[in-house]
Amino acid sequence: MADALDNAKRAMRADLRERRHQRSAAALEAASEGVHEQLDRLVESLGVRSMSCFLSTTTEPGTRSFVTDAVRRGIRVLLPVTRADGLLDWAVADEDGEVVEGLFGLPEPAGETLSPMAVGEVDLLVIPAAAVDRTGMRLGWGRGYFDKTLGSMEGCPPVYAVIFDSELVDDVPRDVHDQPVTGVVTPTRTVTLSARR
Repeated sequence: MADALDNAKRAMRADLRERRHQRSAAALEAASEGVHEQLDRLVESLGVRSMSCFLSTTTEPGTRSFVTDAVRRGIRVLLPVTRADGLLDWAVADEDGEVVEGLFGLPEPAGETLSPMAVGEVDLLVIPAAAVDRTGMRLGWGRGYFDKTLGSMEGCPPVYAVIFDSELVDDVPRDVHDQPVTGVVTPTRTVTLSARR
């Protein structure tokens, strides 16, 4: 059973990764602008003063312009930094902060880091995903960092995954350790899916 689940996840991730790689530069730019607009609305509607977000890769719906703008507006933004033990440290985003290649080739902030506990103080978490289903179950990219983070949080704030519109699907393969999200942010809309807990 576990092998079948792992294979289903692997196959779905491979398909989604291929689709992301086929998007044009113009489509990715438009997606970044749309995500920025949707995240601005979400932050305003929730009255967010402190949040976590991730630095998007070149094939993800872009979050970087949003992060820069949020910092300029005085929102405290924590960015994830991967650790070899499977946990995430956090760094406070800086408007001119240096970005380096992290443990798995992902963009991460350089400089001083805070412990995994730092994220417990935010009003909102914005996380990456490969896909999310209509019940709020999230399919990540397979390393489990965000599932561990969400699973360990008491009194977890709202959690929104950033995906392309086509990645909100009817069903994703799920395992017992997989964590749901509150909703999704796409380039065209923000959808609340579950209460999370």
